This record gives sequence, structure tokens and C-alpha cells, in this order.
Amino acid sequence: MGLKKKLGLGVASAALGLSLVGGGTFAYFNDTTEVNGSFAAGTLDLNAQPTTIIDVKNIKPGDWMNRAFELKNDGTLDIDQIKLYTDYKVIDAEGNNAGEDFGDHIRVNFLHNWDKADTPIFFTTLSELKEMDETELYEKVFVPWLGTFGGYLAAGTSDTLLVQFEFVDNGKDQNKFQGDSLELTWTFEGMQGPGEAK
Repeated sequence: MGLKKKLGLGVASAALGLSLVGGGTFAYFNDTTEVNGSFAAGTLDLNAQPTTIIDVKNIKPGDWMNRAFELKNDGTLDIDQIKLYTDYKVIDAEGNNAGEDFGDHIRVNFLHNWDKADTPIFFTTLSELKEMDETELYEKVFVPWLGTFGGYLAAGTSDTLLVQFEFVDNGKDQNKFQGDSLELTWTFEGMQGPGEAK
């Protein structure tokens, strides 16, 4: 290889090296900015006071018991709907109920105000209440009961609800229920409303 060729190859190699080095060191304007976000979920916190709504002894057919209890929304979100689930256990003292349910004879009268209204907004027996659809019960009981709040319980508010329990005198022999007791459990479930733009 001649000197000219060697010099030409050397110059070409140097030019290629400089172009590779120069290609990685160009300058340009730039700027950056950053945005942040956070998500905090609200809370539903439904409470009832007192937690024992009724505890009576020595009742007889025809007796009624008026009780008041307070539902409170201690959460940060409105409670749009309240569902009520009823469960109970009958203790048959004498073992002679012959398949009859004591819950068929205890009527629940849901009242606005027992001092001002002599008829309940809705009534049913405990046994029927146990089997009732929660949506139907919400419309029949909680919408009128919580009507002053539009059928819902706003965050940070409470409402006092009035109920009357009645041992219905059906005019027939109810001796089989002497000494019996019924242990009632009401479970209230607060439900959120639909989503909305924030």
C-alpha cells in the first residue's frame, strides 16, 4: 500500500472518529416540570345507640313497648341507603310450640313519632321482616323514616328512629308461648351513593 493510500485511510479514520465523538456532544434547550396527585377514600361509619334496643321480661299478649334509637353517620361520606337485616332465635321454654314461631306474634310498628302519630308508617311481624327484601324494606321504612334528610343519612348527622314492638293478642289460645323468649338481632348496613364528578 502506498503512502498516499495510508495517509488517506488515516485521515478517513480520524474523520470518522471525530464525527462519532462530536455526534454525542451536541447541545439543546430543555425544561422539565412535575405534577403530583393523591387519592384519599372517604369512609362510611354507621353507628347505632343504644346497641340494645329492647330487653323486656314478663310480656303477655296485648303488651306493647315503645323504643327509640339513634342511627349516626360518623363517616365522611353520605349514606345513601340503609339496609336492615333481621335475625332472631326463639327459646321454647316448655318445648310445646308445636312448630309455631314466636316471631309470628311479635309485630314491629315503625313510627315517626309515637306522641303525634297513632298509626305506624309501616308494620310487620318479626318473622315477615326476617324474610323481607332489603330494597322493599328501605322504600317502606327508611325513606319515610329518614324523610327529613331525603331518605339518606348525611355525613356527620344522626336521626332518632322510633319503633314499637307489640305482642299481638290474636284472640286465641297463646299459652304455648308462656316462658318463651326471643333473641333479636338487627343489622344495619349503610350503602354509599352513586359516583360523581369531583
